[in-house]
Parts: sequence; structure tokens; C-alpha cells
Amino acid sequence: MTRVAAIDCGTNSIRLLVADATVSPSVSGAGATGELAEIDRRMRIVRLGQDVDRTGRLAPEALERTFAACREYAEAIAAHGAEKVRFVATSASRDAENREDFVRGVHDILGVEPEVITGDQEAEFSFTGATKELTGREDLTGPYLVVDIGGGSTEFVVGDDRVRAARSVDIGCVRMTERHLVQGGAVTDPPAPGQVAAIRADIRAALDLAEETVPLREAHTLVGLAGSVTTVAGIALGLETYDSAAIHHSRIPYERVAEITGRLLSSTHDERAAIPVMHPGRVDVIAAGALVLLEIMERTGAREVVVSEHDILDGIAWSIA
Repeated sequence: MTRVAAIDCGTNSIRLLVADATVSPSVSGAGATGELAEIDRRMRIVRLGQDVDRTGRLAPEALERTFAACREYAEAIAAHGAEKVRFVATSASRDAENREDFVRGVHDILGVEPEVITGDQEAEFSFTGATKELTGREDLTGPYLVVDIGGGSTEFVVGDDRVRAARSVDIGCVRMTERHLVQGGAVTDPPAPGQVAAIRADIRAALDLAEETVPLREAHTLVGLAGSVTTVAGIALGLETYDSAAIHHSRIPYERVAEITGRLLSSTHDERAAIPVMHPGRVDVIAAGALVLLEIMERTGAREVVVSEHDILDGIAWSIA
């Protein structure tokens, strides 16, 4: 057993998982089996990708928010006695001209070099984290299509017990919001029909790109990851507070996703903020994130989305083990 610490730093949030990993060779000799016993899991909204789509650079205030979270995580990692640490950074830090400032700051705080991974690597981690618990279930058969809707990008992965095809495209909830819904420095509330149409056009073009590599329509089970999907699930379930256990492996029908997306697109900031399961850091970007999910379901013909709380973070932890 090894105590590991995994950090996933995306465009909108930075997350930590400390877990005890037990890994054994599989009976067949192919790959490995095991389990993760969660010790600590936490998330902070830092919006590292603030304005990256427009400026190409990480903003100083975004870097400082991220470094503050890193200092908190360094204390937690030391307190739990994690033996191995891996820090993975995704879309925003891939795109930024000044990503070396980010790399240097993280190293100074945590003592590890952040790995700015490719979209394909991100997709493989997400797939591993999301599907390890699903393999062998008769009611949720493969092949699986795992979609990880992040702040700057969305990853699409199709596979059974292993990845068959993967693609990362730039249609995250933060990127779509900043590109189409911000006017005069503020998010339009609610968005105009033309703005929604522009987001839909971007998403559909990105889905065309994804389909060049990933057979989106061949999957039997759609698995959705990350905050946009889990927030939609929390709303669909009528939760009064965010309940990870209730959300994990919930199955949300297409009709509910469509209904909730329409509601979010027609609501104001204050109306979205009043939704019980809404994290304050998602209020301005959730409508775009929900629309990405809805367009994916319409493109693939999925009648439901299986929501997973286990995602790239769990995949990173498995990679350490």
C-alpha cells in the first residue's frame, strides 16, 4: 500500500486527492488491479484560465489564487504523510505564453514539477478514473464514451477495458463563456439568442473535429465528468446541498439535461446563484457547460448520462501507484 497525492490543475479549478493505493498484478497478467482508499479530496475554484483565450497569458491574480491553493494543499499533503505526489496541469497552462511562471511557482511551493500534459494524456487519465468501477457491470456495458467537460477544453475517450480513441477539443465552460457571453467585462444575464447560437456553433464544430478521431456514436454508455456535469446532476436530483455520494453514478435522462440547460440559459446571475448545489465559482460558467453536455447528448443520441465523481484526479492517483 502506498499513500499518494494527486493534484489536477485545470482552467477553472484545482483539486487534490490523497489516497492509499493498493495495486496487485491481474490474474491474467495484463495490467493491474487494486483499489484507492480515499483519505482527503478537496477542490478550490481559482479560475487559472482567466482571459487566457483572449490574452494568451496567465493573469497575475489568477496565478496568485492558484498558488494560495497550492500552499493549502502542501500543508494537507504533509499532514497526511503522502509518499508520492504528482501534479498535472491541463488546458489553461498548455495555452499560456508565461506558463514557466506557473511551473516555477508550483515547484517552489510543493517541491514537484507540474506536468503540463497533452489533451490525449488528459483523456486517458479521465477514462481510467471514470471507468475502473464500471467494468463488469451488466447494466452499464461498454464501449464507454467518457466526456470530461473542463474549463478550457473537453476530452472525449472511447474504450472498453482500455482506451481505443481519444481527442481533446477547446470547448470548455470558461472558454465558451469568455468567448461568447462576456460584454463590457461582465457576463450577459441571461444570454441573448444570438450568443447561445454562437456557442452552439462552436460546440458543433468541435464535435466534428472530435468525430474525426473518436467514434462518438458507437458507445453504449455515456459517462460525464467534472463540475458542469455534476452540477447539472445535483440540480436534476433536487439536492438541497451538494452530495457527492448521491451524485456519483446517478443517471440523468436527456430530457432533464435539456430542461435544466434551458433553465440555466434563461436565468440571471442571482437566480443561478440561488440554486442550492451551485458552487459560487460556477455561477457564471455553468450555462455554457450544461450546453456542452446537451450538445454531446444530441450528437451521440445518448438517452442518459451516467455521472461520475471519479475522473482525471483518480486516474492520476492510479498512475502514481
